[in-house]
Amino acid sequence: MKLYSKPGACSTAVHIVCEWAGKPYEVEIVDAATMKSPDFLAMNPSGAVPVITDGDFVLTQNAAIMAYIADGAPESGLYGDNSRQHRGVATQWLAYVNSDVHPAFKPIFSPAAFIDDEAQYDAVKARAAVRVQKVFEVADKRLAESEWLAGFRSAADAYLYITLRWAKAVKIDLSALTHLEAYKARLDSDASVVKALTAEGLKVL
Repeated sequence: MKLYSKPGACSTAVHIVCEWAGKPYEVEIVDAATMKSPDFLAMNPSGAVPVITDGDFVLTQNAAIMAYIADGAPESGLYGDNSRQHRGVATQWLAYVNSDVHPAFKPIFSPAAFIDDEAQYDAVKARAAVRVQKVFEVADKRLAESEWLAGFRSAADAYLYITLRWAKAVKIDLSALTHLEAYKARLDSDASVVKALTAEGLKVL
């Protein structure tokens, strides 16, 4: 299996999941120009990462890719005990990060997609930062009662971790969310996380 990843993007979460899964894989680091090339667009017409290829099979979209990896490594514990309930709760938290947390950052990264007036960009970003803090409160509350989002380590944890790096990079204050802060610190020292970050030329934030 081959993963196409852009350093620091949501695809880095998939890279971490590949490490946690413990199955053979390779990674190709791509940049913005590569993602708009004909060869890449043939794999993903959206021109975005992540993309994986597994033989002739091509898959896009974070949640789908993470589920595919977890399905292929039942012994990894990414779906807990692989019961219907554990798979359901793992999918629930993956959906939370994919549908609630990740999109909350878009106005911060791309304010032009929301407003034409450049003079209002900072206001758009500030309002989005409040939204980011709000959606993270859900995870903080959950982590007050469980070491992991799903109650066991799952793909959702890798994905949430990457969004916490984004929050740090854009200086969103999460200091009041103490359980979330401790969770990020723990993952900062996770050997698989460090390996994936290092392979992409990244450092702990």
